[in-house]
Amino acid sequence: MHEMSLCEGVIQLLEEHAESQGFKRVKTVWLEIGKLSGVEVEAMRFCFDAVARDSIADGAKLEIIEPPGVAWCMTCSKQVETQQRFDPCPECGGFQLQVVSGDAMRVKELEVE
Repeated sequence: MHEMSLCEGVIQLLEEHAESQGFKRVKTVWLEIGKLSGVEVEAMRFCFDAVARDSIADGAKLEIIEPPGVAWCMTCSKQVETQQRFDPCPECGGFQLQVVSGDAMRVKELEVE
C-alpha cells in the first residue's frame, strides 16, 4: 500500500512548512489527486487519519480534489479526457495517447492556525 508512504510524505511536508512559516496546527488539507495518478483515494483517506495522529495535522480534515485525466491522441490529434491509463481514445478509438495532466498528486491548499 504505497498510499501510507504518500501520506507520510504529506505530513513531513506539512511539518516542514509549519516550521518555516510559523503555524502550529493544520485544520484542513486539500489534496489534488489526478484520476491517472495511480493513487487510491479511499486508501489515502484511511492512511491520512492514521499517519496524522500525534502530528501537526492530528484531527485535520482531508479534502480531495480529483481532476480528470487528460491526454493527447496522436492518432486524431485531439486532446481528450480519459478515465484510466491504456483506455482507447474516446474520439477515434486509437491507443496512442500521451498523458497531458491528471497524473499527479499535490497539496493544493491548507487551512492552518
